[in-house]
Amino acid sequence: MSKEILLVADSIANEKGVEKEIIFRAIEKALEAVTAKRYPEPVDIRVAIDRNSGDYETFRRWTVIENEAEIEEPGKQIVLSQALENDSELEVGDVVEEKVESEKFGRIAAQQAKQVIVREIRHAERAETAKSYHDKIGSLLSGVVKKVTRDYILLDMGGNVEAILTKDSMIPHDEIRNGDRARGILYALNDDDKGPLLSLSRTHKAMLVELFKIEVPEIGEEVIEIKAAARDPGSRAKIAVKTNDGRIDPIGACIGIRGSRVQTVSNELGGERIDIVLWDDNPAQLVVNAMAPAEISSIVVDEAKKSMDIGVREDQLALAIGRSGQNVRLASELSGWKLNVLTEADIAKKSVDEGKKGVDLFIEFLDVDEDLAKVLVQEGFKTLEDVAYVPEKEMLAIEGFDKELVAEIRGRAHNALLKQALTSKIEVGAAEPAADLLEMEGMSRHLAYVLAGRGIVTREDLADQAVDDLSDIEELDKKQAAKLIMTARKIWFDN
Repeated sequence: MSKEILLVADSIANEKGVEKEIIFRAIEKALEAVTAKRYPEPVDIRVAIDRNSGDYETFRRWTVIENEAEIEEPGKQIVLSQALENDSELEVGDVVEEKVESEKFGRIAAQQAKQVIVREIRHAERAETAKSYHDKIGSLLSGVVKKVTRDYILLDMGGNVEAILTKDSMIPHDEIRNGDRARGILYALNDDDKGPLLSLSRTHKAMLVELFKIEVPEIGEEVIEIKAAARDPGSRAKIAVKTNDGRIDPIGACIGIRGSRVQTVSNELGGERIDIVLWDDNPAQLVVNAMAPAEISSIVVDEAKKSMDIGVREDQLALAIGRSGQNVRLASELSGWKLNVLTEADIAKKSVDEGKKGVDLFIEFLDVDEDLAKVLVQEGFKTLEDVAYVPEKEMLAIEGFDKELVAEIRGRAHNALLKQALTSKIEVGAAEPAADLLEMEGMSRHLAYVLAGRGIVTREDLADQAVDDLSDIEELDKKQAAKLIMTARKIWFDN
């Protein structure tokens, strides 16, 4: 039978054009399945074929588990104490093997091997095809529609490759029929052996970008760059563009003569209205551009919350917000900032209210007079954390502030925050920070109590954190959080 196995491997490998290793593994699986049928319960069988001679051996296998563990699969598991009777070096998780009589490579095994081989060949071919498409994820692909249902559209991509467009990945009111050629962005590969290999989307914002790359040669030549995009599929979209050549108007180039370029893209996307705005590295100016056609009167930036209050005239409010909030929503997605649209009157009132709130806060907790509290508010200080942790040089830049005054105000702010942390700790029963956390380089007493209130009590606890775990702590930015975590982790390398 050993020669027969070698003959089968040679003939199928030549006929199907696949590696012999795939054939050998398929025959091993077939023999394992036939051997397993000898036993009344499920068992773990391993067959090893010699690739040169065709001879093979069969082994029954058990996985070693804890003595106290419940045996869920008696035919495949063995407790540690029993396994140690045969091998004193075994540990939990090891595999025990026992050589058993091998099944002959007969008609049944050959038939099963053939089925496995066909399946393995299909799997290998699909994996090879998937590999060729892996680098195309995010690219625009097109195929011929071969099937249309209520829930999805099936595309023939050529080379026996199929792609699927699900209902939620299609533009509303897309009119696609059998035989049409449809385009979409490749966003995923189906790892299963069943179903279409490729998953396409016509709603992904990358499709908007790729279509402009096709219609605007300057983008492909990297003279113009699309910096950001946002879409409400089938309705409206915004893209922000930038030129690397001052002689070229990036907006005009994307629009084209009489709007030909942008119109072609719009037609492909079901008549989607596309706003093309100029990119600006200044977030506030970018938002002004992105909110077009609405005219912005004022912007108040809150960098800590990454939000902006946008002031507009009363007659511009509806235009700025857009139908169902569409304009401000797309501008927010394009810029990456949370945008709040308010009338000029609302902005003024909010500013007064926040200013009064800040003045009251500083008078109460910093024990300063109203004039000094107003100066702090006018200079942009809104919270006790702002006063306590802003760089000293920024406060010294305020007219009339000297080192002595700055040190006193910052000290009062630190004490107020510490008192709040202690009060909060008592209320919620938070743990006391350990000495090694309090004494760690770069750690303030207030911050140590804030961390302890989150269950980060020791230096080891802090070392186990990631930067994102501390991202919502107002006292820390990402850079400071990373520095503290790395300082805490020094104990790992010192021990």
